[in-house]
Order: sequence, then C-alpha cells, then structure tokens
Amino acid sequence: MAASAVCRAANAGSRVLLRTRRSSSVLSSPFQQPALLKSPALRGIATFAQALQSVPETQVSLLDNGLRVASEQSSHATCTVGVWIDVGSRYETEKNNGAGYFVEHLAFKGTKNRPGNALEKEVESMGAHLNAYSTREHTAYYIKALSKDLPKAVELLADIVQNCSLEDSQIEKGRDVILRELQEYDTSMRDVVFDYLHATAFQGTPLAQAVEGPSGNVRKLSRADLTEYLSQHYKAPRMVLAAAGGVDHRQLVDLAQKHFGSVSGTYTEDAVPTLSPCRFTGSQICHRDDALPLAHVAIAVEGPGWTNPDNVALQVANAIIGHYDCTYSGGVHLSSPLASVAVANKLCQSFQTFSICYAETGLLGAHFVCDGMSIDDMMFFLQGQWMRLCTSATESEVLRGKNTLRNALVSHLDGTTPVCEDIGRSLLTYGRRIPLTEWESRIAEVDAQAVREVCSKYFYDQCPAVAALGPIEQLPDYNRIRSGMFWLRF
Repeated sequence: MAASAVCRAANAGSRVLLRTRRSSSVLSSPFQQPALLKSPALRGIATFAQALQSVPETQVSLLDNGLRVASEQSSHATCTVGVWIDVGSRYETEKNNGAGYFVEHLAFKGTKNRPGNALEKEVESMGAHLNAYSTREHTAYYIKALSKDLPKAVELLADIVQNCSLEDSQIEKGRDVILRELQEYDTSMRDVVFDYLHATAFQGTPLAQAVEGPSGNVRKLSRADLTEYLSQHYKAPRMVLAAAGGVDHRQLVDLAQKHFGSVSGTYTEDAVPTLSPCRFTGSQICHRDDALPLAHVAIAVEGPGWTNPDNVALQVANAIIGHYDCTYSGGVHLSSPLASVAVANKLCQSFQTFSICYAETGLLGAHFVCDGMSIDDMMFFLQGQWMRLCTSATESEVLRGKNTLRNALVSHLDGTTPVCEDIGRSLLTYGRRIPLTEWESRIAEVDAQAVREVCSKYFYDQCPAVAALGPIEQLPDYNRIRSGMFWLRF
C-alpha cells in the first residue's frame, strides 16, 4: 500500500482515534489524568492526532464528459497541477509496446498550437517546471508554477494532452532520443533487474512488458500507431485533473470545463480497453556478467493489488525488515535484524524491501546488492527473516514497524508536487482519496498476530520469482531458493 491519501480528518476516524485514548483504564482516573497529560509521550500522541485532523480537505468534482477534477487547497504561494491518465504499458500489445512512452516524450516537442520551442519558452517565461512520466498502469503530465499562473498551467496541460504534435520530423527526433535513453537505461543495474523481475514473474502477460518498450518497436512505431494509441486511451473518464497548493477548487473546475470539456468520453463500438488478468509465475531469470563489480538480486512473491486490505499489514512487515546501505551509521545496533546481520557479516552493500502494487496483483519482496561471494548467505538470512515473521513476529517489532510506516505516511507528502501526485494516483487506483485518519486506524489495528497471518499467507511455502544480474555464480539453484520459503519443524 502506498501512503496515497491525505484528506480532512473523517469524523468517524477521529472519534475512533480519540475514543481509544479516552477509554484507557489509566486515563479514566481523574486523579492520575493531570500527571499523565504532562507526559511528553502523550503530548506527542495528541499532536499527531491533531495533525491528522488539520490536513486540508480534498475536493472532487465530475465534469459532464466523465473527467474528474480534484484539489487540495493550502497556503502555498505555488501550486502543482497535472493530468493523471489511467493508461500505461499494461494496455499495450507486443506490437505497439512503448507507444505510451513515445507519446509522453513528444509532449515536450511542442503541440499543434505551440510548435517547436514555443512550448518550452512559454513554460520558462512563467518560471514553471513541466514534467511527465509513465508507469505500467498510469501516465502523468504536471506543471509546478506560481499560484497566480494556474489558468495558464491548465491551458498548457490541455494543449499537451489534446494537441500533441505528431509531425514526422518530431517523431524521428523523438525516436533518436528514446534510443539513446535506452542505452543509458541499460547502465542502471537496479532498473534492469526490476525489468527482469517483471519479465519472469508476469511472463506471457502485459505486465511483463517494459514501459519504454524494446528498441525494435521504437524504431518501427509510426505516426499512425501513435495516433491510434491516443484516440483509444486518452479519454475523459480515464483522466484526473489534480491540483495542490494555492488553488481554488471552483476556479479549477471552471478551467477544466473550459479547456478539457471537449475531451471525448465515448468509445466507438467495442473499443473500450479492458485489463486482462495477469498471472504470476514462480520462476528465475539470470544474467551473469562477471565484469560487473557487484551482483544485483531481486526476489519477490505475488503481492496484493492496490485495494486489498492485506496491504497495511504487509507494509508493516516490510518496515520491520527495513532497508540498509553501507553508508548508514549504527552498525550492528541498527533496529532491523537483517541490517544488523548484514553489517556483522559484511553481507551486502545495500538492501531494500518493496511492495509494488497493480490493479489486481503485485510484487512483494526485496532487492539487494552484494559481492558475488555473499549471495548465498544474503539470500539465506533474507528468507530466514521472512520465515521468522511468519512464525514468531513480536509485538515490540510490530510497534516499531507501525511507527516507521506512520512516519513514511506523513513525511512523503511534503510539498505541492507529491500531494498533487498522491491525489491523481489515488483517484485512479482507489476511486477516492483515503483520509489520513483512515490509514491511521488501519495501521493501529495491526498486531503481531495479523503480521504472522498475512506473512504466512503471502510468503510461507510460496514460489518466488527471482531476477539476478552481475557476478552471480554463487546464486543458489531455484529449487534451493524455493526450499527456503518454508521451515521443517519437528
């Protein structure tokens, strides 16, 4: 579960939060209450509860064509506004894989109304920042600008989304840029190993496809392919216009109606794209290259989709295992047991747990970077930590994991851009923006028993997907890795 929503405190969630503290047997005593209220710990809890309720409201409106408009108003002098579209490489075929990434790049090459460098100059004259990105399920275009420039920012976004320049000269330039980017991308070992992981875990399904697409497709995609992609997927019901910062929601709705009201919301005949289920396959893909200095290994089981309630307990479990980098201070005294073992035995340069969610499935696992002669040991201790959580997770470490998750939930929403992104992504994945108080109540419900049960469900005796790159001669055989996903106890 991503920490993906911050709304005004829901009354029900607030009452639950406050009622839980008032119902404490200690606080119920009128004689002990004043002394306890002086406790720094309780003052911190009260402050956190108040902070949950002080988050601005997220307002949502719906245009006649199905486009959703959502905003969170704050006192910032700047704002971020963007369009989030429910489309990514998962909606592509083998033939046009990479079309979405290609279209995203052409957005910076100008539009029919702003050819060439005119778009770039207009953005620079505002002192604004224009950006875009594509994932396997979503595409986003957003602008960060001064609040007074909101009307111009919305106009620019509408022009980019609806009037993308598909001139042959721009397509050829974009083709060369993407091919160079693919060469640079191959030097990022972490990105490559995660593409490998998707390719083996979701083999034979659209989720196995890389967002950028293969270089062969980049060379072959034509103007007709890109036009068809835009007409099929850039529809109003699959768009969210999100904004955060110094914005007025009524003004944003009026601007959306003016500039996005003409976006089509209908499909011809049976052209409505649907998501086909993507199966998970326990398997392994290895790319041995002894010339590389370090091995990159990712191992994952099938995780839950965005809306699955198991996500919260699994995020707590991930927080317990934590993350590590050799630059961290603390040494063997790090709170993560795996990090402490890694330091004591010099097992790895770094490791990071992850939970990647999609509509109905996901990847739940860990990625580590280590010396070629430490792979076996690192894999052994990592799987041992998973099995320990399945059988003997303790209340103290669960409390630590919950507090870590609470911190991540709040701290990543710092600034208008992450808040705006959170709004757009939440409406596409959850259909609403979940209040922070609701996330807090879900986290509070997690205990050691819940962690043991959910880890047993997803990790214990499950077939993992493994991707490895670099000097991986010591990587254990898949059957041995599989046998590490359970414990034989007598």
